[in-house]
Formats: sequence, structure tokens, C-alpha cells
Amino acid sequence: MDPYLSAGLALAAAVLGAVCAYAVLRLRGRTPPPSVLDTARFQEELRQAQAKADDVVERARREAEAITREAEHQVRDEALRRREEVNRELEAARTEAREVERRAEKREDAADQKARDLARKEKQLESLQKKLAERKENLEKKSLRLDGLIAEQTQKLQEVTGLTREAAERLLIDRLERELAEEVAGRIRRHDERVRQEAEGRAREVLATAVQRYAASHTASATVSTVDIPSDDMKGRIIGREGRNIRTFEKATGVDVIVDDTPGVVVVSAFDNVRRETARLSLAKLIQDGRIHPTRIEEVVAETQQEMDAHILELGKQAVQEADVAVPHEKIVQLLGRLRFRTSYSQNVLQHSLEVAHLCGLMAAELGLDPRLARRCGLLHDVGKAADHEMEGGHPKVGAELARRYGETSPDVLHAIAGHHDDVTADHIYTVLVAAADAISASRPGARRETLERYVKRLEELEAVACGFPAVEHAYAIQAGRELRVIVNAHKVNDAEAVGTCREIARAIEQQLDYPGEIKVTVIRETRATEVAK
Repeated sequence: MDPYLSAGLALAAAVLGAVCAYAVLRLRGRTPPPSVLDTARFQEELRQAQAKADDVVERARREAEAITREAEHQVRDEALRRREEVNRELEAARTEAREVERRAEKREDAADQKARDLARKEKQLESLQKKLAERKENLEKKSLRLDGLIAEQTQKLQEVTGLTREAAERLLIDRLERELAEEVAGRIRRHDERVRQEAEGRAREVLATAVQRYAASHTASATVSTVDIPSDDMKGRIIGREGRNIRTFEKATGVDVIVDDTPGVVVVSAFDNVRRETARLSLAKLIQDGRIHPTRIEEVVAETQQEMDAHILELGKQAVQEADVAVPHEKIVQLLGRLRFRTSYSQNVLQHSLEVAHLCGLMAAELGLDPRLARRCGLLHDVGKAADHEMEGGHPKVGAELARRYGETSPDVLHAIAGHHDDVTADHIYTVLVAAADAISASRPGARRETLERYVKRLEELEAVACGFPAVEHAYAIQAGRELRVIVNAHKVNDAEAVGTCREIARAIEQQLDYPGEIKVTVIRETRATEVAK
């Protein structure tokens, strides 16, 4: 119920009670005067009624005040609650209004920025159009002036040279004919060279006969060796507690032992093939024996090194016996045996030396020379490679010094060792034979592999020669360097000039590079038109 309504009802009840009491008193006052007893009773009743009326009025007043206070509290609380709600609604409205205003300001700023960018781009476009117009006008003026200068220079040139246009054209044609005559002369020289090569048929027959009569197998050694193990548990025994076994083995042999997840295999890696072979044999013995500990490892490695020295000496003796030459000093024989574990461009040096020895012997027999001496020269020509890492100098110099030190007295043999790479003047016939046999053995198919660095360098040099011409945009060496594709700028070179550029590139390659066989040069000129559909 509304607090104001409750307070009004209570006040009305109090007033009604007072009015009723007053009415009773008024009615009793209009009756005839009672007796004294009745008067006393009436006065007592009147007093009681008055007291009751006062009590009723007082209670009504107190209830009215209480109701009024409660109503005031409720009204005040309700007013505070509604004020808070109104404040929250007002704050939400203010927040929303501020957000709307912020978005509107942001949009307005973006629109202003776009307008400024558009204005700036328009200004730039106008400036660019103006510059293009000025440049076009300048180019037209320069073109007119250039045409005038060309005409003037042509006239002056004709006045100075005393030649007309037709005479100048004839002069240019004569010059071109002379250049073509030079090319014809070059062709004639090449023809003479072919004739001269045919005249050297006897020498070629000698070489071909020697190569045909001798055919040796070729083996290439790698830088790693593998050792088979019976089970993967053996890997743990090879490594040992905290790796002490493998450390001892690597220290004793000077190699790297690679134990990875590959099942049944342990890899031994080293650039020194003698050490690698010694380590491989030692590890195989340890695996077979089963006793793998530091002391046993040192014993097996020392024993294997002694066996390896004996094996190297035996390999040297077998090489001397196979070459069919007089037995040289034991140290020379040992150096020859070490060549079995040395490779040069993936070619085994001992096999190469035996091949050179046999080729020298066959060519010497064809030429009526001493085959035995020729084989000795060929067998010992690379002996310096067995010790070139221990002595200063190239292997021809080191080999000649070692051969002289260990009792080699033949000047032909010493000269062949020192001069087979043209380090000294080749004035001995056996030196020439050794150089020829060395080249045959090294260059025959399958003997050697060209290293990646040399191959890439050769292609780069070939491309660099072509890229040195100003009109060339790209050059690509293909077919392992046997063909060169050249792309020229179509705006700088016409079809006739492309032919001349091709001839010039071919001449530059002939003059600047050394290469076997022939190199085909192809010049490509093309015009491309590109447009974008919008």
C-alpha cells in the first residue's frame, strides 16, 4: 500500500474518533440535567471518554507519525533508486554519444586524409604530366637538332673525305670483305692444321697401339671405410664406459670413428688412407677378438701398424715385379707401396703409376727405345706423392730428390721424374714419353673425375666472356660447356649485328680460354610486346 495513503487513513480515523467523542458529549449536554449521582457518573464517563478519545487521538497521531516517517524513508529510498537508474541511463547515453562522436570524428579524419592524399596524387599527376610534356617537347627538339647535326656531319664528312654516300658504302663493303677474307684465311689455317694432324698419323698410331694393347682396371678410393659388426651391442663396447675406448682408439690411430644409428656398421673416416686402413684392420681385429679396452686397443693398433708397414713393402715389391724393372732401394719400394693408399683426382696413384709404366714401355718398343728403362721412368714418376706432405715442394721435385738420395743414378729416370709436368725443359725422350703416358692415363674415360669447383669455374669463365659484350643481357653455358646460349638486347642489336656479335664472341673465346674440342655459340635475339588489360 502507498505510504501516503496509509498515513491519510490513520489521520482520518483519529479525526473521526475525536468527532464521535465530541458528538457524544454534545448530545449528553442537551439532555435534562440528571441527578447528582447521574451527574457524577456522567462526569466519570465523560472523563473516561475524554481519556479514551485523547488516547485514541494520541495513538492515531503516533501511528500517523510512524507511518509518515516510514513513508518518507520509502519515498526517499525510491527517489534515490530512481535517481541512480536515471544516472546510469544518462551515463550510458553519454558513453554511447561519446562513442558515436568518436567514430564520427575518426571517419571525418579518414575522409580528410583521403581527400588530402587524392589532392596530393592529383598534384603529382599534374606535375608528372607536365614533366612528360616538357620531356616530349625536349626530345622532339633534340631529335630535330640531331637530324640536323647528322645531316651537317654527313655533309662535312663528305667534304672532308671527298666521298659520296655511294663511295662510302663501297668502302664499307670493301672493309667487310677484308674481314671475311680474314675469316676465310682462318678456315684455311684450320684446314692446314687438319692436314698437319694427318701427317702426324704415325705418332697417333703409336699412342693408339699402346693404349689398345694395355687396358687396366680403375678403382677409386674414398675417404671413409666401413667395418661390419655382429650386433648393435658391439657399438656400446666399442664406445666403452664414458667413451674411453673410442677415445683411445682415435688417439692411437689418428682417425675419426663414427658410431651412429646405422645397423651393423661402424664408419672409420680419415684423409690419410694409410691411417684409415690401419684403423679399419685394427677395429676388425678387436671386434673379432671381443676384448676391447684401452690396453688391448693400443696393443692391437701397434701390431697392425707393423703389419701395415710390411704390407706396404709387399705392395711396393709387387708393383716393381709387375712393372718388370730392376728392384730399386727398399725405401723407394716402400714409397711405391704407400702410393697404393694415395689418390689423385679420385685415381689411385699406384695403379696410375703402373699404367704409365706399361704405356711408356709399349711406346718405347714402338719407337725402338729401351722398354725396361721407359717402364722404370713411368713407375717412379709420381713417387714424390708418397712424401710431398713431409717435404717442401711439388711432387716432381720431391720425387727426383728422393730417387737421387736413395741411389737412383740414371739421368733419364731422374729427368722424367722431375720434368713430366714441364717443371724443367723436356730434353730427354723418356721424359716426353712419361708426360704423354701420364696424360693418357689421366684423361682416358673413367680414370679421373673433374672436380665440381673446376667444372663450375670453367662454365663461369665461359659465361663471363659473353657477358663482357655490352649488348649481351644473359649468357648460359649448356651441354657441359660445349655450347653457349647468348641472349642480346633486341633494342640495341638488330639481326645483322647479332651475327657479328656471335662471331666476336666466338673469337673472344678462342683467344681468352683453353678448352678441348669445339664450343658452339648461339646468339638469340627476340622482340616481345607486353600490354596489360584493365
